[in-house]
Amino acid sequence: MTDLVGKNIGVAMSGGVDSTVTAAVLQQQGYVVRGFYMDLGLPGMEKQVIRVKEIAAQLGVEIEIIDLAQPFFEEVLHYFRNTYFSGRTPNPCVRCNPQIKFGRLLAEIQKREFPVMATGHYVRNVWNGSFWQLEKGIDRKKDQSYFLCRLGQEQLSHVTFPLGELSKARVYEMAAEQGFCDFSGKESQDICFMQGMSIRDYFSSEGIESNTPADGEIVTVSGDVVGRHQGICGYTVGQRRGLGVPDKTPYYVVGLDADRKQVIVGKEADLWSDRLFIQDISWVSDKPPELPHVYTVKIRYRHDGAPAEVTMTEEGVKVVFDSPQRAITPGQFAVLYDGNVVIGGGAIR
Repeated sequence: MTDLVGKNIGVAMSGGVDSTVTAAVLQQQGYVVRGFYMDLGLPGMEKQVIRVKEIAAQLGVEIEIIDLAQPFFEEVLHYFRNTYFSGRTPNPCVRCNPQIKFGRLLAEIQKREFPVMATGHYVRNVWNGSFWQLEKGIDRKKDQSYFLCRLGQEQLSHVTFPLGELSKARVYEMAAEQGFCDFSGKESQDICFMQGMSIRDYFSSEGIESNTPADGEIVTVSGDVVGRHQGICGYTVGQRRGLGVPDKTPYYVVGLDADRKQVIVGKEADLWSDRLFIQDISWVSDKPPELPHVYTVKIRYRHDGAPAEVTMTEEGVKVVFDSPQRAITPGQFAVLYDGNVVIGGGAIR
């Protein structure tokens, strides 16, 4: 970022170690820091607000609560539910970041004359002389660039990531140096609104029938009916447990057909494929690169990434891997990398 020492910077604070250290680091660098907490209307938010206020007071920074419950419900929770009910597997974090945190929250922070927002993500934002590059954080085990794949130039020009050059271990050390010694072992949940629940339990807790869409057949890849399910929203590609379809070798979910209300199962070999299509792809530079080109493509957050030729076709962006990949899952996001640099990402069709 350009030199903003002595100027205003807003920190998205969650009450966790990462955003706490982010605020402390920026204070030490001479920024005028104010904390902003997103109230998403989730259970337990009252307790978390108290926690955030205590941390802000210990740091000596102002904290403001921003009510984003309605847009979060409309733009993230609806997406999450509708994607599951259509036979695909959503990634709400990839959806939430550009829409809510780096969308609505950033806009609210800027309204208050804080031109730049900082977050505790383990990524780097680098000016390459022409545009902002989103790069992996140096702590590869904590790198979160996958979840930010749909940020563009307007957003990246107004955000900074102070932890991108740090390891998680060092962040814990820095928290302790600031007098915060109670963060150890308190990692954020992968999906904040799930509260550790299964998909079915979550839908039940929200008053949504877990068998919507209706129950139906479990069929093999050759079309043989081998069982029944209680609603496709409880299944995802690669799933083995809970199928209730015994055989000499395990069955896995290899596909979901929402129109026929079918869960399609197969053997381990049926999970592997060497290609996919990406729909609604977003490019970090705001314009597509020259294609075809070979990139490293991640098909889920915990996927190591694999080399693939990426081409533009009439059907969308086509990805052909050098070798087959396991459990390519419609609805999840495929993210393209050139080394450490995020090129773009979109949902697997």
